[in-house]
Amino acid sequence: MKLIECVPNFSEGRDSAVIKQITDALTSVNGSMLLDVDMGADTNRTVVTFIGTPDSVVESAFLAIKKASELIDMRSHRGEHPRMGATDVCPLIPVNGVTVEECVEVSKKLAKRVADELFIPVYLYEYSATKQNRKSLANIREGEYEGFKEKINLPEWKPDFGEPKFNEKSGATVIGVRDFLIAYNINLNTRDAKLATTVANAIREKGSAKKDANGKIVKNEKGETVFTPGRLKECRAIGWYIDMYKVAQISINLTNWKVTPPHIAYETAAEEAAKIGLMATGSELVGLIPKDALIQAGEYFLKKQGKSAGVPERELIHIAVKSLGLDHLYPFDIDKKVIEYAYRKSSGGKHLAEMKINDFCDELSTDSPAPGGGSVAALNGAIASSLVSMVASLTFMKKGYEKDSAEVEKIASEAQRVKDAFLNLIDDDTEAFNAYMAAFKMPKKTDIEAKRREELLEEATKAAIEVPLKTMKQVEETLHLMDRVSIIGNVNSISDAGVAAINALGCAEGAYMNVLINLKNLKDEKYCSEKLEEADKLLDSVKITCEKVKNQVYSVIRR
Repeated sequence: MKLIECVPNFSEGRDSAVIKQITDALTSVNGSMLLDVDMGADTNRTVVTFIGTPDSVVESAFLAIKKASELIDMRSHRGEHPRMGATDVCPLIPVNGVTVEECVEVSKKLAKRVADELFIPVYLYEYSATKQNRKSLANIREGEYEGFKEKINLPEWKPDFGEPKFNEKSGATVIGVRDFLIAYNINLNTRDAKLATTVANAIREKGSAKKDANGKIVKNEKGETVFTPGRLKECRAIGWYIDMYKVAQISINLTNWKVTPPHIAYETAAEEAAKIGLMATGSELVGLIPKDALIQAGEYFLKKQGKSAGVPERELIHIAVKSLGLDHLYPFDIDKKVIEYAYRKSSGGKHLAEMKINDFCDELSTDSPAPGGGSVAALNGAIASSLVSMVASLTFMKKGYEKDSAEVEKIASEAQRVKDAFLNLIDDDTEAFNAYMAAFKMPKKTDIEAKRREELLEEATKAAIEVPLKTMKQVEETLHLMDRVSIIGNVNSISDAGVAAINALGCAEGAYMNVLINLKNLKDEKYCSEKLEEADKLLDSVKITCEKVKNQVYSVIRR
């Protein structure tokens, strides 16, 4: 599932009716989920957070920016926060299944549309920046709204999109891609905010004020305080006391969790706290967190325990929650606090992969064409990967297999990842079919309607081909794991590797049939030829490896 978070900042923080119209506009788009609305009267600014698929984020953000341009007049705006437009800044953050590079392309698509359709000049920043001096938002925004009438005419400040013409009502907008920020608090067994500050200064990137031999703060030639850097990069932290919980906390912003993830922040804070006689007693997540951040934490703590990290995703998250004490102050609901789970829950509908086996089979047995063979093929792939993980886990640290423990642990973890990908494909296949049927039912009374229907049918058919092709590629990812575990795996469970091979072949052949039947409906001959060749090669590769694994298994169990 490709998910992007979007956090537009609007220059209105006092009129809730205006903000309601803006959020109504963005939530009118299917596939977008509103996460938070933070209004500030003094700053006269509102920060809105929502999440969605790439296409839905572009549409939602555009509609929100459009509504803001209609309702907010910058000529009369006053507020404490620096600003340059009705929609001051609109950052996009890759959350799941989207690379920074892909997200940058999405930001450019949005920026172009805002400039072309709303006549608002747009600047790109952070990862989207086209020039070094435009990476920093503060640099672009210098001079603010009042200074942009002249600034925009300078050659070096020509907008990235739109004409260098000042929009007096809406100002200018900055759009770009930045890293995900995790707001995270660590609890200490004290009420002393000063002690919490000592720990915060030790771990944060900025560090603490440097002092000389006499305990006096050191200044540089400009009279500025000199700091001794702290232990963690991309980490901002302060200490405070929370009366509600009767504990002091280290309040942390992890500006790039992939550089410093929460579990490293927690462990480092615990080490620094111990130096002054304190203990970390748990932690608190403010807002939401990407699933991968908790998965990494779960893997980290399992490895510290000498356990295999090749366990299901929810178990990894459970270990992370317990190890970090995220449920210390109040219950931690992963379906509300983990972005991907919260999005999936909010999207409603029936998720096939979450059904009980008997309910899935009942659904499959009706006269509805979806779910069908494509979803079953993906299910076979999930079963095959699960069996591979099981054999690897039953081999990990077992007597006589110690020398292969590191390898089988890696196999178990990788098989779990592939299994989850197959589970997503169960629903993806059905959704692709439903999208085709929606296009098929479009009106075709006029030439324009007929042409548009034909175009959408072609697009939907290609999407219905790409899903089973992706299923076949996932099988290929499983092959080397299956092959290896059939050789080094615990002989007492080696038959399960053989069953995995049978299911993997069934998955590949089932997906291959779905590719073929959809290719028949396409007019794009070049596309058809390329995809058929790709599918043929994938199936041949799967057949060879699956046969090899079966022979290897039979050679053991027939002795």
